[in-house]
Amino acid sequence: MIIVIQCTDRVGLVAAISGLLARQNYNIVSMQEHVDNNEKLFFMRLEVDKANGATELEELLVDLLPYGAVVKVNPVAQKKIIVLVTKEYHCLADILIRNYFNTLGAAVQCVIGNHATLSDICRRFDIPFYEVQAGNDKAGFEEKLINIIQQYGFDYLVLAKFMRILSPDFVWRFPMQIINIHHSFLPAFAGASPYRQAYERGVKLIGATAHYVTNELDEGPIIAQQIIPANHSLTVEDMVKAGKEIETAVLAKALKLVLDDRVFVYKNKTVVLE
Repeated sequence: MIIVIQCTDRVGLVAAISGLLARQNYNIVSMQEHVDNNEKLFFMRLEVDKANGATELEELLVDLLPYGAVVKVNPVAQKKIIVLVTKEYHCLADILIRNYFNTLGAAVQCVIGNHATLSDICRRFDIPFYEVQAGNDKAGFEEKLINIIQQYGFDYLVLAKFMRILSPDFVWRFPMQIINIHHSFLPAFAGASPYRQAYERGVKLIGATAHYVTNELDEGPIIAQQIIPANHSLTVEDMVKAGKEIETAVLAKALKLVLDDRVFVYKNKTVVLE
């Protein structure tokens, strides 16, 4: 069972938490913690050896910790995700393969695309695929997305190269549940055509960023990033090709961190307890 805690920092928290777990006969398998001294915030992730009594344990921890503490006791490791795509296959293919071999840490409930391009690969993996054409009616398009999403139980929406900007109303419905992969090392080159922006700027590094989606375009809390060298010999097309491999790797890492309950969000930043 996994326990995650976020609260105001104070002396003796680790001792108090471990003492409570011992009295309740839980053995700690692993424990990680971090303190943000500037914000006076405490973050902890624990794994214990039993999966029973989650509700009671959560109540005991809330009573023990400072007022306003956020405590999540998660007896089920595997989550559920819905994937949104457009035409690019690389990130989706990686997710479907991991899902097929039970190494994703989540079960893919369905895939929604605004083109039919990736429907065949979903059928091959026996994953439901829904095509929702965007058109000019953004509100209607998003309402159709929501109607499909609400048919499933899910923990996160994964934008695996879903090349559409979602409205504030859509994002508001799913706070810190939407994960996006952006093809640049944010905050550099946000928005459209980042590889062309990088090429025109003559950068020596290109990268990818996985982040939570907020109302500010490509400004949400960052989960994971990666870079590779670039030089004057690379064309825009070369950068795009190299970037696909980084995008796949970064999204896979970010999903593993999130699905393992290792990511804490505060003030548009993250603490990642790897």
